[in-house]
Amino acid sequence: MSDFVGMTALEMLRGYRAKSFSPVEVAQELLSQIERLNRHVNAFCLIDCETSLAYARESERRYMSGAAKGMLDGVPVAIKDVFYTPMWPTVFGSQTIDPETTLGCTAPSIAALQRHGYTPIGKTTTPEFGWKAVTDNAIDGITRNPWDRDKTSGGSSGGAAVSVSLGLSPLALGADGGGSIRIPASFCGVVGFKPSFGQIPHWPLGAFSSLAQVGPLASTVQDCALLMNVISEPDHRDIRAIPRREIDFLAVTGEGEFDGIKELRIAYSPSLGYVEPDPIVERRVSDSVMLFQEMGADVVEVAPSIDDSSAVFGCLFSAGIGSTLRGMDSARRQLVEPQLLEVAEQADRISLTGYLDVLKRRDNFVERLQDFFLRYDLLVTPTLPITAFAAGLNMPDKAPGSLWYSWTPYTYPFNLSGHPAISLNCGFSSSGLPIGLQIVGRKYVDEMVLCAAAALQSRQGLKLVLPDWVHFV
Repeated sequence: MSDFVGMTALEMLRGYRAKSFSPVEVAQELLSQIERLNRHVNAFCLIDCETSLAYARESERRYMSGAAKGMLDGVPVAIKDVFYTPMWPTVFGSQTIDPETTLGCTAPSIAALQRHGYTPIGKTTTPEFGWKAVTDNAIDGITRNPWDRDKTSGGSSGGAAVSVSLGLSPLALGADGGGSIRIPASFCGVVGFKPSFGQIPHWPLGAFSSLAQVGPLASTVQDCALLMNVISEPDHRDIRAIPRREIDFLAVTGEGEFDGIKELRIAYSPSLGYVEPDPIVERRVSDSVMLFQEMGADVVEVAPSIDDSSAVFGCLFSAGIGSTLRGMDSARRQLVEPQLLEVAEQADRISLTGYLDVLKRRDNFVERLQDFFLRYDLLVTPTLPITAFAAGLNMPDKAPGSLWYSWTPYTYPFNLSGHPAISLNCGFSSSGLPIGLQIVGRKYVDEMVLCAAAALQSRQGLKLVLPDWVHFV
């Protein structure tokens, strides 16, 4: 395997600046590895070597002339196929989208990446319209877990997480409407960050406009922070933007050692008061939480005084799906995944007064969390109560409900509330499957979440390790 496979974005930038290697060399090697490995996992739904290499050559010319561009010049980024890219079609994993109609459109995050000289390495697989917490669709098939290809990668940013886990791209761009970055990050053993709502420009507003946030996936917290610096730049199309504070997210993460950890009040809740995680998940997360205590933080096991919010989330989720599919003619609707149609039909049964009642319940839920964060700086939970289950299924065995959010109880509450939340690997199960730990912070204090995650990752000493099978296929 090449040294470039699994190399971090920051390491690549140092190599480019020192002229130890070039963006073209990196892109060629990663594209070669994508060609070799992608058929085994289906991380990428679009690979265009000619275009990727053209971007890399432009970057190489800039470095040779001493005029490197922005913060990411020449760094490969994998792009979830829900972001408009002007040179590539965007079909949201759906047969209902005419690819030609999407060309020439540019999402705010893609515009920011272009300003900073990135190399687009391909588009990653997503379920249809990003609607569920596993990754498969009728066009591209099933995306598989790199640690056990019989297991799911999670979703909906499953392809993005797999691309990072296998070292095929140091950075990936995802979107999270109920855990869609953090769920696959947990199942695949990488870092995935959902910023505070309004922190990252997002356009056009989709089905989950009141829930979703753009965010980074990477193998390290520092690389996530680097990508945050780029994609958090303002965009005039973002109608939900919060005031920009000009924070250098990378600078605040330092090198992973922070005296400020000693001043933090950290709440640890393995259950949120109503979840029963798998014992191995709880054990691995609990062991990692104790590292915060060793670093001097005040750690207390306590659950926030919130109720199970699945009914509130479910109403907003189904309403968003219903809105997306409304107006489709019968021929196009026949192309939609059947269970997705069922969710859309649920939206037709929501009354206006019922919807307003749900919004009130959401407000009450957020108020309780806001009160909780007056007493604590951070909340730590498992990212998921389970490890990855069989690929090709929407639900694990014995799931408590009929839809995906019934088995993701730690993630969607913070889409309802808009709080920043990150998932990072905290170990493996006895069968070798990754386990994720989630850190949630106060609204708009994203830098504290990144700092704490970087400190924990540094203390754990966990590095990106490639699964054994990649060396033999």
